Amino acid sequence: MGAVESWMPSNRVGHAPEEPGAPEGEEEAEEVAGAVIEEGEERENARPTTSQGRHKRKTGPEGQLTKATHRKRAKDRFESIYKTLFLRGEGSDVQIRALGEEWNLHKVYLCQSGYFASMFSGAWRETTMDIVELQMPDENIDCEALHEALGFLYRNSVLIPPGRVVPMLATASMLQLDKLIQQCGEVMKETVSDQTVCSYYCSAESYGLQNIRAMCLQWLLDNLMTQHSEELLREISLDLMKEVIASSELIVMEVEMDVYTTLKKWMFLQLQPTWRGPRRDLLPDADSWFARSRQESEGTAFLETEQGRAFVPAFQQLRLAYIICDLPSARIIDQDALIPATWLAPVYKEQWLALLRAEQTRDLGPVDVFVSDLQRTSMRCGGRLLRDAQRTWRWAGFNFGWDLVVCYANRRIIFKHSALKKSCGLGVSLLWQRKVAFRLRLASLDRAGRAIFRKQTEFQVLSLGKDEELEVVNLENEDVVFPIYVTCNFLYLPREGRFPQ
Repeated sequence: MGAVESWMPSNRVGHAPEEPGAPEGEEEAEEVAGAVIEEGEERENARPTTSQGRHKRKTGPEGQLTKATHRKRAKDRFESIYKTLFLRGEGSDVQIRALGEEWNLHKVYLCQSGYFASMFSGAWRETTMDIVELQMPDENIDCEALHEALGFLYRNSVLIPPGRVVPMLATASMLQLDKLIQQCGEVMKETVSDQTVCSYYCSAESYGLQNIRAMCLQWLLDNLMTQHSEELLREISLDLMKEVIASSELIVMEVEMDVYTTLKKWMFLQLQPTWRGPRRDLLPDADSWFARSRQESEGTAFLETEQGRAFVPAFQQLRLAYIICDLPSARIIDQDALIPATWLAPVYKEQWLALLRAEQTRDLGPVDVFVSDLQRTSMRCGGRLLRDAQRTWRWAGFNFGWDLVVCYANRRIIFKHSALKKSCGLGVSLLWQRKVAFRLRLASLDRAGRAIFRKQTEFQVLSLGKDEELEVVNLENEDVVFPIYVTCNFLYLPREGRFPQ
């Protein structure tokens, strides 16, 4: 890591010192502490007696009491070492200077850090120096975090509030304190929320915590459209929003048009970060602002203006084919004039040809379905089951009028192919059978947005005749917490057609 190398000198001086390097491990550190801490109970607690070393641990109540006593003694020992050696600096053999502060410390303790172990070994000039000045190339490192991280070397524990975890992670990464890095990761897992997820994501990406990065990304996929948080939309960067919108794992509350609406709100808040108002006013205010911008640019699509070009990568992840198939949605897209006509024209053409192929051929849909197709080009739709009660719904404009009904009853989710002659999106198709690839996912979230239940099907091919049905998920033996978010990916692709890019 770049920060780790910041202390290294441009040239070496002399030969390695003849005296042995700083001792490693807690035993040597305790010897230093024992030489400084006064004789008495503290020193007696710091070392086990000979008899304690010979006897096996007890497993009964007395043994548990013995363990508790040992833990208390260890804690008291670390606190005594911390106060005597770290806070008061007694017996110091090196002074660390950084960020305008000074710490009188001990190499034997500092060498528990990989950063200082490298510094004080070999032929580096810092090996024999009594005063070491550290440069901090990482702006996330502050004096408080450095103080806590150095103190961690003396007492092996530190309390990390959520608001301080990013500076602590930055400092621990520079000092190569693996245990402290792990503790920061645990704090992040327990405290991820709409207020912390973006900073946690960026920090995890910067400092190589891939599991935390994946956790934050999953949290955003679960919560971007289920939590209506203006502050969250303000915090999401362009690159992060692009990654979230592109994912087939995104929980969509209704249909793809709702993804477009979320992007419109996000872009408005990025451009007007000082906006404040009731949540119900956000979308009308965004529409008014973009309408004024359209007038000023003489009708140029916003994403083609100087202000709008920066947001193109995120809007390119929209699956426009599933927006223009619904008339009210198509009208809103045309009225907003955010998306250039050059984007929309090929999609309209391809969808019209696909509709004709669907209605005028006997092709039953995709034969060879690849997971990559479902991930990149499938229709994303979803809903919410507030309670364990029967419910039936449709997703408007689905699959060229193929009337697929979704039913929840008796803790089961069932797909039905209805042949009712009523309006449904583009109208009910007269073809008796279609073939559609799909995957269904379920999730329950706690108040902080963390998943407490997940279940999903494999990618399947659905082929239902008139009035046929298929049981997709059975939750009868599942420990389910309501509300449940139900999301589905659908893909209809005629054999002779090509799905729009």
